Amino acid sequence: MRILVTGGAGFIGGEIVRGALARGEAVRVLDSWRTDVHAASAALPDGAEGLRGDVRDADALDRALEGVDVVCHQAAKVGLGVDLQDSPDYASSNVVGTAELIAAMARARVGRLVIASSMVVYGEGAYRDAAGARRRPAPRTEADLAAGRFDPRDPASGHPLVPDLVDEDDALDPRNVYALTKLAQEHLAGAWARATGGRAALLRYHNVYGQRMPRDTPYAGVAAIFRSSLAAGEAPRVFEDGAQRRDFVHVTDVASANLAAADRLAALPDGSARAYNIGSGAVTTVGQIAAGLARAMRGPDPIVTGEYRLGDVRHITASSARARAELAWTPRIPLETGLAEFAAAQPAGANP
Repeated sequence: MRILVTGGAGFIGGEIVRGALARGEAVRVLDSWRTDVHAASAALPDGAEGLRGDVRDADALDRALEGVDVVCHQAAKVGLGVDLQDSPDYASSNVVGTAELIAAMARARVGRLVIASSMVVYGEGAYRDAAGARRRPAPRTEADLAAGRFDPRDPASGHPLVPDLVDEDDALDPRNVYALTKLAQEHLAGAWARATGGRAALLRYHNVYGQRMPRDTPYAGVAAIFRSSLAAGEAPRVFEDGAQRRDFVHVTDVASANLAAADRLAALPDGSARAYNIGSGAVTTVGQIAAGLARAMRGPDPIVTGEYRLGDVRHITASSARARAELAWTPRIPLETGLAEFAAAQPAGANP
């Protein structure tokens, strides 16, 4: 099998490349090597064919897709952005780039696509009220956040709602520009599948971390930000009260999910696009991640600041049962093991 990995010089894409090569696959990478995305030293592992080009460039895509059986589309601008001035770059990189990719795949008659989506398409996670009924809360208000009322509340009783696991059939409610572009990528993949008879797997990643995770950019993930603070001898600063629930999944497990999806796309009906949550299955708080890294790096204890960002979600964890059942995929890196490795690793110098 010949796999094209767009964004294959990045954090997640690079791990997919290494995993595919270890299985004996032929791997081609299309990456722009943008300076705000990669460290200057970012390089491909031996055995991977690399092409420098942008996914918005039709000619580059046509060259990259020659002889390809399946595409793992990882190229994207990630993170929540600094402010709305980032919006055009998010839309161009993620939405236009994916539109150019599916057009090129149609020209090349490549019929299998694995796309990197995200948990952010759900907005807030799922909740239950005191009676056990499922609820999807409205966005939190600035007044509540400023008063330290961080948990979404039941509008009928005013009591905090109880977090639950999201599944792939829950309503989608993207709440920032990045989230909107990830949902647009999913819809574009679905439109391509219906128009061509192709098959697409939409992998909704949870909080991905790992040894090559980038640092020191406004778009870095929270684990990378905590690690950078500790490496500088500073206490990690935890927003809100630190009780925000997340699912931290190791990049090696995310890569194996991509390869499992590539293997099993043939089992999907023609013209279908199927979503899969990709998480570890372990619910962890942001405060626990900060404390675990502080212990592993022998650094100062985290400082819980009470700060907040309007638009952040409180809790988002999901069931990955569908991926386990349909892709025969199981995450294998325990959080304790992964955090110890992550704490000891030399981080990359820029965001993927």
